[in-house]
Amino acid sequence: MAGTRKKRNKWLQRKHLFLWVKIMTRHYIIPIFVPHFGCPHDCVFCNQRKITGLSTDVTVEEVRRIIDEHLATFKKDSFIEVAFYGGSFTAIKKEIQMELLKVPYEYKKEEKIHNIRLSTRPDAIDDDILGLLKDFKVDTIELGVQSLDNEVLKMSERGHSDMDVYESTRLIRKWGFKLGHQIMLGLPGDSRKKSLDTAKSILEMNPDMIRIYPTLVIKNTALEDQMNEGSYTPLSLDEAVETSAMILMAFTSRNIPVIRVGLQPTENIQMGKDVVAGPFHPSFRQLVEEYVFRLLFNEYVTRNRIETKGKVLVFQCSNTKTSIIAGQHGRNRERLIDDYGFKKVKIIPSIKKDNKVKIVIDNEERVIDLDEEIKLYVNNNPI
Repeated sequence: MAGTRKKRNKWLQRKHLFLWVKIMTRHYIIPIFVPHFGCPHDCVFCNQRKITGLSTDVTVEEVRRIIDEHLATFKKDSFIEVAFYGGSFTAIKKEIQMELLKVPYEYKKEEKIHNIRLSTRPDAIDDDILGLLKDFKVDTIELGVQSLDNEVLKMSERGHSDMDVYESTRLIRKWGFKLGHQIMLGLPGDSRKKSLDTAKSILEMNPDMIRIYPTLVIKNTALEDQMNEGSYTPLSLDEAVETSAMILMAFTSRNIPVIRVGLQPTENIQMGKDVVAGPFHPSFRQLVEEYVFRLLFNEYVTRNRIETKGKVLVFQCSNTKTSIIAGQHGRNRERLIDDYGFKKVKIIPSIKKDNKVKIVIDNEERVIDLDEEIKLYVNNNPI
């Protein structure tokens, strides 16, 4: 009887731990925008006021108000992060950095938030700055790398070289911060090879996370002028999707989270509003993931010499994967029929949350492990 009670108690402990972890996976971000605040350069692609939708410098009072307003809407026992976006935070005068950081620092000490994140330029990092950030309990620093090709950096008027990226990365690692890298595809002077070379070099630096942003042409920027003059041509949507897919798979195969693919749509960041050209799509990441799935499925079918013509294909997968397999407006499903001659393609959702997809072709079952397929694809097609 005692043994049974002991086993039940252990089971309840595991259940409670599972429920707690499940609850704590709710990750909320409180964004604080500091538009063009402290940034010493006007990059050709940037109109920070358009990107953030703001035109005034943030104040301490605004930071406190924004945090309080967000906290009032969050569920209890959530993981909450304050993130300073836009501009170049560590290029701000130290006195102002301290004033702004003091607010989330107080909330963190009171355990009302859990993380503090900021983004900055690679040439705005040194030991003094990092010591200051440590004092205010900053956790994560994201570097706007954009490119590691010096010609691209120069033509984009970034104002720094690739060596600034390597040195700032080394220092951030030395001080024990979590490190994020942001890269942009299709900048002036860029090419698919240069973008992939940048991604390859970043892989070697092994950041904790990465963001991938295809370059958009924003109103009232130098890049818009260059496009109008004919000296700059933005990437097509297909080009941006295909290059992003290769980079996404490369980082996924190394278990490095890709936390964003494509600029987040806002009221102003829409084609025909502040976006005048470039590979904009409100669901850009989904387009990339759909393309990845087509690549992986093609590799799997070819490698296993699977007969497809006139067959019925059934997918059984996590309900989080059904839209990726079907494609927007069913385009992936249509391509499977057109490219492989399937008679019919059905997709059956499952409550399982894994990354495996069961395929049934005329009653013959197979399981595709997408994680393993990505590793295999990257191994055979390195960037």
